[in-house]
Amino acid sequence: MKKVTGIGGIFFKCKDPNAINEWYKTHLGFDTTPYGTSFEWLEADPESGGNKKGLTQWNPFKENTKYFEPSSKDFMINYRVENLEALVEELKKENVTIVDKIETYDYGKFVHILDLEGNKIQLWEPKD
Repeated sequence: MKKVTGIGGIFFKCKDPNAINEWYKTHLGFDTTPYGTSFEWLEADPESGGNKKGLTQWNPFKENTKYFEPSSKDFMINYRVENLEALVEELKKENVTIVDKIETYDYGKFVHILDLEGNKIQLWEPKD
């Protein structure tokens, strides 16, 4: 079973997300919004012989956010996956800590897990 297919996002804590967004916009050309920015890319799709669009999200969070808990780290990585339900079942059998239940939105399904050092990881099955 294919598990992680790519990096879906990088999230990090900072003192002032608005100032960070503006700095990256000014100095590195990021097209930022209050939610960071999305980088679009194309992935070869061997089944169709074409390409499918993908996104990687970059997003600063306020330094006092609770969103990364129970991890105490200042970052969280989002990994793109295929078949999130099957992967979660496999991870449960492997005694991986599943932090919450799978949530579904119009842009995909999400769940959070912890790695062996307590880093919170977001798994995302996108609707590309």
